[in-house]
Amino acid sequence: MLFTDRVDAGQRLAEALRQLAQEEPVVLGLPRGGVPVAFQVARALNAPLDVIVVRKLGVPYQRELGFGAIGEGGVRVISDDIVRRGHLGQADLASVERAEEAELVRQAEKFRAGRPRLSLEGRTAILVDDGIATGSTAAAACEVVRAQGAARVVLAVPVAPPDAAERLRSSADEFVCLSTPFGFSAVGEWYQDFSQTPDDEVVSLLAQAAARRGTGAGAAAGENPGAGEGAGSEESAAAVADVDVEEEVAIDAGGVRLTGDLTLPAGAKAVVMFAHGSCSSRHSPRNRLVATALNRAGLGTLLFDLLTPAEEANRANVFAIETLAERLTDATEWLRGRVPVPIGYFGASTGAAAALRAAASPSADIGAVVSRGGRPDLAGPLLAGVRAPTLLIVGGNDPLVLDLNREAESALRCETRLDIVPGATHLFEEHGALDQVSELARDWFLDHLVG
Repeated sequence: MLFTDRVDAGQRLAEALRQLAQEEPVVLGLPRGGVPVAFQVARALNAPLDVIVVRKLGVPYQRELGFGAIGEGGVRVISDDIVRRGHLGQADLASVERAEEAELVRQAEKFRAGRPRLSLEGRTAILVDDGIATGSTAAAACEVVRAQGAARVVLAVPVAPPDAAERLRSSADEFVCLSTPFGFSAVGEWYQDFSQTPDDEVVSLLAQAAARRGTGAGAAAGENPGAGEGAGSEESAAAVADVDVEEEVAIDAGGVRLTGDLTLPAGAKAVVMFAHGSCSSRHSPRNRLVATALNRAGLGTLLFDLLTPAEEANRANVFAIETLAERLTDATEWLRGRVPVPIGYFGASTGAAAALRAAASPSADIGAVVSRGGRPDLAGPLLAGVRAPTLLIVGGNDPLVLDLNREAESALRCETRLDIVPGATHLFEEHGALDQVSELARDWFLDHLVG
């Protein structure tokens, strides 16, 4: 079984776990790569999501050999047998624990961004990772979760080697694994895209999950506050001035039904619509990271797919800019009926061309446009009709796209600025590059939509 990426793996794993929804579980992702998978599971099961931070305690002279593990809440799991056979003294144990405790606290604080740890007392805990290699960390996490009060522990992963899978069946009350291939050598070989999950993505996904379920004491205890996700009700739209809203929505555009994720922070004064590019979707971790930064600044966001799953199978459709722009325009009208505030566009790659083409429509009333690594050239002569202030963001190490954006900057007749992120390539995967994109986009939208 080959997975496209962690989103795909999470969605498939969620199907295998769907029957557990009735147990009202808490879903826990192992950082970092396990969190994107766990996010999809939590979403499908309408369950709270948290991160499980576990630090293995390694024997000082043989770090790969663990003599125990520690978790939050003072949980400490020690193998007396390894301590005895390794002739480890109390000073050795204390030194290792101090170092790992400091790192555990640092990771937990960073990932949760000030939110409390979810209580597991008496709950079913679903522990999720993106795959298993040796299984030592997953086994330690199971022990930590049980020590934190979980009544039942379910370990769920997309892929694992047969021998590790067999060992882990005794570590949890239930072990769910979609694939146990022979000839296993590494988790990454079973993914088409197994790029590193940055800390910022973990923070973003946990924040989105918390926002979806509310951030009060009830949510911290794992209760469902009844946020009405996916309801699409008029009551949700009316409540934007008073409460945070996050819901999955269905949009009729261009004769097709599109799926989107609408996030409205309380009191949002503007909403930014995301037009995704080639080989991307509303699940894009890059666009979601930017969206989270906008949400923190009080801006609403709508991430939605301009193509249906069947249409995405034909790559030529991602370059059908006219069709994409028409659907974006229809979706914009739908959004205006929900939220009567200024609207901006954030476009990536070919999605930027669709956003600029839609913004060039004579009837368009778009407050601002931001293009990330965009292909504005695909909007052709319509660039001259764009009236919304437009920010073009390009990586310094993306020479072809940089040249195309410089040409577009000359063709645009509206307020325009070209910002170059030094050292960044087309996908802005370099450390800190997406953070710069987020800051630039945030400031542009705040200045032109709110300020």
